Amino acid sequence: MKRITVLLAEDHTIVREGFRKMLELEDDFEIVAEAQDGRQAVALAKKLRPDVVLMDIAMPLLNGLQATRQILKANPAVKVLMLSAHSDDAYVQNATESGAVGFLLKQTSAHDVCRAIREVRKGKTFYSPSISRRQDRIHPLSLDRDGGFTKKAVPLTSREMEVLQLIAEGKANKETASELGIGIKTVEKHREHVMQKLDIHDTAGLTRYAISAGIIESSVQLTIV
Repeated sequence: MKRITVLLAEDHTIVREGFRKMLELEDDFEIVAEAQDGRQAVALAKKLRPDVVLMDIAMPLLNGLQATRQILKANPAVKVLMLSAHSDDAYVQNATESGAVGFLLKQTSAHDVCRAIREVRKGKTFYSPSISRRQDRIHPLSLDRDGGFTKKAVPLTSREMEVLQLIAEGKANKETASELGIGIKTVEKHREHVMQKLDIHDTAGLTRYAISAGIIESSVQLTIV
């Protein structure tokens, strides 16, 4: 029997280890690698081409949303299941728009996590039961026939999203430029475009937006002067 290969992308070691131990109890799963940040997840996914990626939505350096887009651009056959401690509609919508085929709360039972991996490997979608029930009740017309959410336009480019995340993580323009391998003036231009598109004109506002959209977790937020 060919086992389902899984890449675990989660920055909290204790959570990642918990998922690994849980999945190792199943005969049909093989954990091929673990990633501690979004950039590492992209590199490992490109190299190993796993069947399924369990992706934390709020990852350092490159969030799970952008990491998912980059992974799927390189290999559209990969199935990404987004993980989060939050079930807000905006989080679920953003995950779906990024290309994820499922959304799991970190409190989801081991049975449902394993079921989700098997379902998405077959080409289906899977959402934690509490999310599915809420979406059916509140947004009955927002699901397509395959259980995915109707797509909405994403206002920011992939690079702008990367810049936004690093700004929200408290990185200065010079640090952001070094991290992304681009010039400081390019960073400043991306920052200006982000502010214009979102109609947000200060760092504190950008950070609040990043938290509300699931780009970073509130625990990442630094004190802003």
